[in-house]
Amino acid sequence: MEKKMAATFPPVTDLRSGFNPASRTFHSLKPPLLLPPPNAAISAASYVLFLRRNSHFPDSSTAVVDSANGHSLSYGELIHRAENLAANLATVLKLSKAHTALVLSPNIIQVPILCFALLSLGVVVSPANPLSTRSEITRLFHLSKPAIVFAVTSNAEKTHEFHVRTVLLDSPEFDSLTRTKIQPLSPIASPTPVTQSDVAAILYSSGTTGKMKGVMLTHRNLTAVAAGYDTVRTKRAEPAVYLYTVPYFHVYGFTFSLGAMVLSDTVVIMERFSFRGMLSAAERFRVTHITVVPALVVAMTKDKVIDGYNLTSLEGIVCGGAPLRKETDEAFKAKFPKVLVMQADIWPTNQFVWWLAKSAGLFSELGYGLTESVVTRTTPEEANHVGTVGRLKPDIEAKVVNPQTGKLMFPGEKGELWIKGPYVMKGYVDDREATSATLVNGWLRTGDLCYFDNDGFLYIVDRLKELIKYKGYQVAPAELEELLLSHPDILDAAVIPYPDNEAGEVPMAFVVRQPQSSLGVAQVIDFVAKQVTPYKKVRRVAFVDSIPKNASGKILRKDLRKVALSKL
Repeated sequence: MEKKMAATFPPVTDLRSGFNPASRTFHSLKPPLLLPPPNAAISAASYVLFLRRNSHFPDSSTAVVDSANGHSLSYGELIHRAENLAANLATVLKLSKAHTALVLSPNIIQVPILCFALLSLGVVVSPANPLSTRSEITRLFHLSKPAIVFAVTSNAEKTHEFHVRTVLLDSPEFDSLTRTKIQPLSPIASPTPVTQSDVAAILYSSGTTGKMKGVMLTHRNLTAVAAGYDTVRTKRAEPAVYLYTVPYFHVYGFTFSLGAMVLSDTVVIMERFSFRGMLSAAERFRVTHITVVPALVVAMTKDKVIDGYNLTSLEGIVCGGAPLRKETDEAFKAKFPKVLVMQADIWPTNQFVWWLAKSAGLFSELGYGLTESVVTRTTPEEANHVGTVGRLKPDIEAKVVNPQTGKLMFPGEKGELWIKGPYVMKGYVDDREATSATLVNGWLRTGDLCYFDNDGFLYIVDRLKELIKYKGYQVAPAELEELLLSHPDILDAAVIPYPDNEAGEVPMAFVVRQPQSSLGVAQVIDFVAKQVTPYKKVRRVAFVDSIPKNASGKILRKDLRKVALSKL
């Protein structure tokens, strides 16, 4: 393994912000990661097991718990079953590094066992939404070209027409593959070594702003993620317990399972999310940390919502998906004074995820990333910087580019964020045009409007494609959505651009009222107008029964635009 060393920077780099005015790039101020050589014959799974040697907790500690039935596995059991499964997948099902496995499953205990086994073999893991439609699954097959599908009984019929072997995760057959190594009838050749440069996974972009794309992540990418978790390892009396509400097929869920194994965290999974179910699981399993979006933070601050639930075990929440308003943050802290609130970008903007690896009762790493790469993290010492998603992770370089002129920006100036480092994806499957548009000389264009402050903290404004252009001004939908959600009569909300001959675009709000509410259009418009500058005012309002979102919680704005243009 490469030795960990002090971070080194180009001359004239500001050691406060990491900004180099000569190159106009930002550099991580954190020590570089301990990583194997770039082309070493070591899989991400093997590296995770290597890092587990630093764990403060034994293999008997609980790895994963099913919140529905309380069934759990220890890390020792999980790893043992994954090793059995890997051996059987190679000998019985003849899977090897040349193959891809499509995984269509909700959050169940079998998924982390499967993913770890596939990674150890070098089989490309391709997890996807189990609720995908037939046309979406056709696209998945076209991109990943799987040799095998792992599904559950409820969705197995969706793959029949593709004539690919399907193994049911909730079947006795799969269970037996994890419990006992089945000896082959004849000797088999040694498996091909898995290297850092090999593709480890194909994850899917949401497709909310265009067609679905397959993001290729290498073992090097996942190794860097695992190493990042190891750098924030701290001592606790007991493992942290995470209530995990994000799907395993999302990049956050997929990578968090590796990070949890590195740190011996306990993960409580929910196959189907509900707000009351979340509160109940947090109480029953003495959860220490929960992931939330702003709407849930608002809900938890309202009167009587959490009455009857014992949440005294809760140490911290991570809120992401949109900027958390100062008023909402203060209201939550007033109700939960001992709970640390950390801001991060999770789902709604592009493929944002909140990034974490924590402990000592506090979150020690979270921040911002995409399916295509991780970018920043925030430590507890930095938690007082409200609204930021943290500083650059180790080994990351960044620059802020003016989207109109291509000029590189200084601290405090907004532009598109470009990044470079070991976390950046290999490219998009069978899509050279999209790959070349996103990867430019090793730099990943995030598509996000951002800025760094003079202390090197990154702030996300919004997706460039989702900004509303009102008379030349840029309006961030996320800011208005968070404001709308603070209204006591609003259950959910989304904001989109609506065409206007005079202004170009005006902000339009889709609002879900609380039951029995008689909230009117004028009241919504007036509520926002009193709290924003004139150009940010909501100009149109439509009341709806629900806001369309994808499985990771991102608002499907293109669907709302169709509704707005066709019906209004």
